[in-house]
Amino acid sequence: MAPVVCLALLLPLAAFAAPREDYAQQWPLTLGRDDAGAYRVTLDESVYRQLRDPAAKDAVVINRDGVAVPTDVFAPEAPLAQPARRVALPWFALPSTQPGATAQGWELVSQADADGRLRRVEVRTRDAAAVLPRNALLVDVSRVHEAISALELQWQPLESLDLGYRVEASDDLEHWQVLATRGRMVDLTREGRRLLHRRIELYGLLPQYQQARYLRLTPDRAEQMVTITGVAAELAAARAPAVPKWIELTGPAGNAKGAAAVFEFDSAGRFPVQQVDVALPGNSAVEWTLESRDRDDADWRYRAGPWVAFQVGPGNAGTRSPPRELTTLTRDRYWRLRANTPVTDAPVLRLGYRPEVAVFLAQGVAPYALAAGSTRARRGDSPLPQLVAEMRRQRGADWQPAPAYLGTPQALAGEGALAEVRDWKSWLLWAVLGLGALVVAGFALALLRSQGSRKEPEAAQEGGTPGE
Repeated sequence: MAPVVCLALLLPLAAFAAPREDYAQQWPLTLGRDDAGAYRVTLDESVYRQLRDPAAKDAVVINRDGVAVPTDVFAPEAPLAQPARRVALPWFALPSTQPGATAQGWELVSQADADGRLRRVEVRTRDAAAVLPRNALLVDVSRVHEAISALELQWQPLESLDLGYRVEASDDLEHWQVLATRGRMVDLTREGRRLLHRRIELYGLLPQYQQARYLRLTPDRAEQMVTITGVAAELAAARAPAVPKWIELTGPAGNAKGAAAVFEFDSAGRFPVQQVDVALPGNSAVEWTLESRDRDDADWRYRAGPWVAFQVGPGNAGTRSPPRELTTLTRDRYWRLRANTPVTDAPVLRLGYRPEVAVFLAQGVAPYALAAGSTRARRGDSPLPQLVAEMRRQRGADWQPAPAYLGTPQALAGEGALAEVRDWKSWLLWAVLGLGALVVAGFALALLRSQGSRKEPEAAQEGGTPGE
């Protein structure tokens, strides 16, 4: 009895264990830093071609001892920000005015286009104001339609400079609003070292002030002489457009079914497809409907269409229809195109995807490796989404785990890990449990019978013989 019970208890552990041999391949990981603790690695086409789970659960990072560490797959990384651009701005020198004071002794005469661009600015002064230093600035930002993160000033060399500026915004050159930011221009030299600061930060201002047509910079001290030679705007860094990666699938010639042609494709992987495109040789214009399914014996599901994919002109010099966006990310392996008219040439189905990111904690002993591709092993849930969210709350929304990089793939269990699983372990477990239940029932029945046989003689002795 005891061996049967022990075997029944051990079988579940064997059924859910996920040793290194349960995965098809591994990719050694090179860490960008040794002490980061948390890392991210971008998945590539070779990884997706090994995955078998529709949710990409058969990918996990393991340490040197083959033990899985906390791992999760995140959405594609936001594209890197492009370097900030600088554009020169038109500017005009003005007499400085103290806060709250009006322009005494001078007036501003300007001429602007319909879009607000200043064409001419003239400062008319009377005798009392003729000697005022023109160290305030009127900056024309009407042509800048992007967010400005900072202004950068240039000036003629001077012995020393440490001057604060207040910043005001206006749309009509008459009504000015003081902004919640200040600038400080510093140019100091001591013992051969130079301290230089030219920027006035504007990042974080309210949208209405980011879109103002004009800015006015007024120094704190009107007597400070500084000759400005240029003003430039540093535009807020823009995100580069996300560029998908593409795989191209070819299939057998279409099967004519009535007036339509049908083409089936096998992507041989679990790519997170978000865009599709269809290409035919030569000039073409065909209306397509796209379907997909998870297994080769499952029902087809509608994904896109009908839409017209066309090409006019030779090769890359021709004009093509744009790729089609899918409404949801799809990891299906099998795809089918239906044409509304007979098609003689087999089309090329192009699947566009953005590589996802696996994030993991460096637990245990390095080196680490990404293991992927299994029909029986599945990655467990981890608290990494909450960890990443909290780190970004503390360190800023742009925080990222340190990078790690995929190495050359190495075989583990190979095709053996990708073979269809026959659930013999579950059947064996149920058989053992059933056998155990029969043995227990047999023992119980035997015990009841033995107790019954002992009670019968005792009952006969208590009753005695007739006539006593």
